[in-house]
Amino acid sequence: MDSAEKQAGHFLDSRTSQIANLSQYMEETPPIILCPYDAELYGHWWYEGPYWLYILFKKIYYDDCNFKLITPSEYINKYPSMQVASPCRSSWGANGYSEVWLNPTNDYAHRHLHVAGDRMCELAWEYPNSKGLKKKALNQCARELLLAQSSDWLFIITNGTMVDYAKKRIKEHIGRFTKLYYQIKEDKIDEDFLKDIAKKDCIFPDIDYRIYR
Repeated sequence: MDSAEKQAGHFLDSRTSQIANLSQYMEETPPIILCPYDAELYGHWWYEGPYWLYILFKKIYYDDCNFKLITPSEYINKYPSMQVASPCRSSWGANGYSEVWLNPTNDYAHRHLHVAGDRMCELAWEYPNSKGLKKKALNQCARELLLAQSSDWLFIITNGTMVDYAKKRIKEHIGRFTKLYYQIKEDKIDEDFLKDIAKKDCIFPDIDYRIYR
């Protein structure tokens, strides 16, 4: 744990120096440092990860920092005028691009994911103010789409570990989504079916399908 504490201190010092340097060139708005990481990193691949986060947030709270924690959406709301940028495509995956998630072993899945994504947007625009059972079905569609799009399935297929399971999950979520899609379009929602899959996959309880508008 001593190592995690040292790493948290080093990370904090590095961000403090980075922000101090950037602030010299930004007069009207403060700089924002975006630090995105896979949630599974903490505790799964990196045992001390949760403890590192705890120490880092504790240091940010108690130490004399030149920054505050903020989400990207909060920053945009607070400082709406900003430079438009087009970041280069990159990845932590092998060779620095998307080869892990798009290659001959898993490329078949993308055509299904793209169709489902387009259909989700279609549903959100076609039914913008749904209530009751239809709203529940639309929200479950959003859940199933997100679960189908999980990068882990394609990652697993590429690495050749638990391939059958990963393919099964993609097929299940796309299948459930598609079934709900047609039920919604035909106004024939199977309430028992909806309750069953909602119980199996109740991730993101506050999801709102209208985010796809």
